[in-house]
Amino acid sequence: MSEEEERYGKHGEPFKHDPSFKGPIQNRSCTDIVCCIIFIIAILGYIAVGILAWSQGDPRKAIYPTDSRGDFCGQAGTPLENKRKLFYFNIMKCASPMVLLSFQCPTTQLCVEKCPDKFMTLAKAYTNNKEFNYYKNFCKETVTSSMSLPEILRDRLCPTMLIPSKSFTRRCFPALGLKGGVVTVGNSTTFDDGEGNQRDAKDLVDGVKNATVVMEARQVVMKIFEDYTQSWYWILIGLVIAMLLSLLFVVLMRFLAGIMIWIIIIAVIAVIGYGIFHCYMEYNSLKNEPGANVTLQELGFHTDFTIYLQVRQTWLAFVIILAIVEVIIILLLIFLRKRILIAIALIKEASKAIRYMMCSMFYPLFTFLLLTIVVAYWAVTAVFLSTSNDAIYKVVSQLNCVHSGNSCDPANYSTSKMKADCPDSQCNFAYYGGETVYHKYLIALQFYNVFLFFWCANFVIALGQMSLAGAFASYYWAFSKPGDIPTFPVFSAMGRSLRYHTGSLAFGSLILSIVQIIRVLLEYLDHKLKGAENKFAKFLLCCLKCCFWCLEKFIKFMNRNAYIMVAVHGKNFCASAISALNLLARNLLRVAVVDKVTDFLLFLGKLLVVGLVGVFAFFFFSGRVKAFENTAPNLHYYWVPILTVVIGSYLIAHGFFSVYDMCVDTLFLCFLEDLERNDGSSERPYLMPDSLLKILNKKNKTKGRE
Repeated sequence: MSEEEERYGKHGEPFKHDPSFKGPIQNRSCTDIVCCIIFIIAILGYIAVGILAWSQGDPRKAIYPTDSRGDFCGQAGTPLENKRKLFYFNIMKCASPMVLLSFQCPTTQLCVEKCPDKFMTLAKAYTNNKEFNYYKNFCKETVTSSMSLPEILRDRLCPTMLIPSKSFTRRCFPALGLKGGVVTVGNSTTFDDGEGNQRDAKDLVDGVKNATVVMEARQVVMKIFEDYTQSWYWILIGLVIAMLLSLLFVVLMRFLAGIMIWIIIIAVIAVIGYGIFHCYMEYNSLKNEPGANVTLQELGFHTDFTIYLQVRQTWLAFVIILAIVEVIIILLLIFLRKRILIAIALIKEASKAIRYMMCSMFYPLFTFLLLTIVVAYWAVTAVFLSTSNDAIYKVVSQLNCVHSGNSCDPANYSTSKMKADCPDSQCNFAYYGGETVYHKYLIALQFYNVFLFFWCANFVIALGQMSLAGAFASYYWAFSKPGDIPTFPVFSAMGRSLRYHTGSLAFGSLILSIVQIIRVLLEYLDHKLKGAENKFAKFLLCCLKCCFWCLEKFIKFMNRNAYIMVAVHGKNFCASAISALNLLARNLLRVAVVDKVTDFLLFLGKLLVVGLVGVFAFFFFSGRVKAFENTAPNLHYYWVPILTVVIGSYLIAHGFFSVYDMCVDTLFLCFLEDLERNDGSSERPYLMPDSLLKILNKKNKTKGRE
């Protein structure tokens, strides 16, 4: 058995010549029907979950703050319409403002029109009618001027003190600050706690942890919002420029791909060579320095890593490592030069393919629209599910009450046994929950919502990959270009994908979604075990996270190539995945080099677009160029629009180059199949471009095409 036959035996049979094969087959049948049915049932179930959530949920619970009675602050059409802010009787009973966003503190909460802006104690305000009228804005409605002070305190109708506060997320937090390194509240380092005691402002920090940071963050957020309102027009112009640059780069790639990749290779060799030279000069300069000849073993471990840079052995190690890397790269270039030329030829051919079907460049917009719908449906459903609970009330007491934390009914709590046992206790709103069948399975519904989100999102991405693969495959296998390329190839391929291969798309995206949901669960467990001291559990979890990350990357690679084979041959997902992996395994060296070279070049294209737009945005928004001083908007933070333009430019460039990447991958698989199907004879001519034929020292005996 020859070496080639042995290799084929390990990785499946090679493709055989079929004179009737002319690219993506038209006469195909439905694949993976069972998975298609399961996917349709899952989608119908997803719609049912959404309808159930929308009928049970109340987004107001997530929008409006809730007082101790469970009423919404600021809700239109209610007595609390003008009372939009939530006030805490004793903020020191709260752990942190982040907890307040979702849970209640063990203190009375009241809806108010505005937060208090002055220091005041109940005892002092009670002696002055004007001050008491102001104070009553932060008391329960049942308090009157005729009530005695002990009576008000006994029934807890008013807070014992008021502290200057500011509103954040429509909740009143003490206006903490720093003066000379000392915590202040309302520009004062002390405050009266309402019981005749002077307390330090720092005592409030335990009740409102990181409140100062939160307030500063609020101011930053407001300034950022203002910057967006001033610069949104210019941001859009920057993103349009990024889109035009991406298109221009795709066009130029056809002519400059070879030059660019060789410039990159030469630049890498030059940079490493300079690194060797620099390290040697540093090594030589320390020749006569005292203590520089100490070995790394004698030096031991130090947290100050600059110490190692003063030792000659460190620079010698750098020289050796860089020299080894340099030699490896040069040897790889010598032995793999033909593969690199194949990568360049494929990139040029991809540019030609995209030129014949420019509509493919705008297909990512359709994918983005579908993903937006999927994300919006998931987010809305999640909000309605999380707000579909009933109001739960708990007994709250500042003393040691045996009923603290028990459920209660505020309607008859004043006459209940729990109130009689603990006269100081109150029945306050605690959180939203429930004990019905629906509420018991609410977590399962949330999990189903997340899982279907992953499945639908991966399905949309898979549809885009298969549609583009079908279009680009029709280009490669066209005997005469562009005459044999079908009309509207992208839409034709998308139609075939949805009509015949919805099951295959669902199957591949299901496998990927299962792995992704497992990764989410592992991240959740990792978050829960952060405070644990079990080293073995942490190590095991870290290994699992690493393994599933690698598994996800492999499945994405497998799915991508499987979708290409499904688009071309019309077989089911498993058969296509096996065929694609076997084809790649039979050409492992070509795959490793061509795939990485093309990925790196396309990544460089993204960085080029982002770099050009980012530099332009920097000089425009920062006002460094006098020509733009009167045109650029006045901003608090000029980095806000710059960062937005940079991120947006990368996403735009990624969208365009993802089409390019899919084109290269499709043409590469078709190229490998072409090598196995044909031999260049008049009966079996190669369909690859002349540039690839020349690189491989192959030729067709007859002029098969242009």
